Amino acid sequence: MPSFDVVSDFDSHEARNGVDQANREVTTRFDFKGTGSKYELDDPVITMTSQSDFQLKQMLDILHQKLARRGIDVACLEEQDPETTGNEARQRIVLRRGIDADRARKLVKQIKNAKLKVQAAIQGEKLRVTGKKRDDLQSVIAMLKETDLDLPLQYENFRD
Repeated sequence: MPSFDVVSDFDSHEARNGVDQANREVTTRFDFKGTGSKYELDDPVITMTSQSDFQLKQMLDILHQKLARRGIDVACLEEQDPETTGNEARQRIVLRRGIDADRARKLVKQIKNAKLKVQAAIQGEKLRVTGKKRDDLQSVIAMLKETDLDLPLQYENFRD
């Protein structure tokens, strides 16, 4: 029976490279000289440190550019509120990986409401869609691409 998996993932090596490139740009830019601005990557969390909220917003734009250029969808970034203490501002950005249970249930419900002859099953942090016809599976992929989720989806492990 044909099937495929719906996942939300990114290449962690490319994410590390993007953060390194952003760090290099921040250290060489004139408007960040002497501010001590930097990015730190602790695997699912990027911590940005600078002197003000305005500089954090600029750093966030730089990070978005570098990650997008590396092929990482910026929709997998979950930005938390900046924390300002004295002369330092910090912001944490979480790199989301996998489809959480609530979104997975919403996707399964949406697939069932489409009245296609397919079954969707939640398997951990991914969704497995199975059907008798390849055309039905392709129409499910097309439907999921049109949905507006704040999470990038990839379709892999397509089997006949």
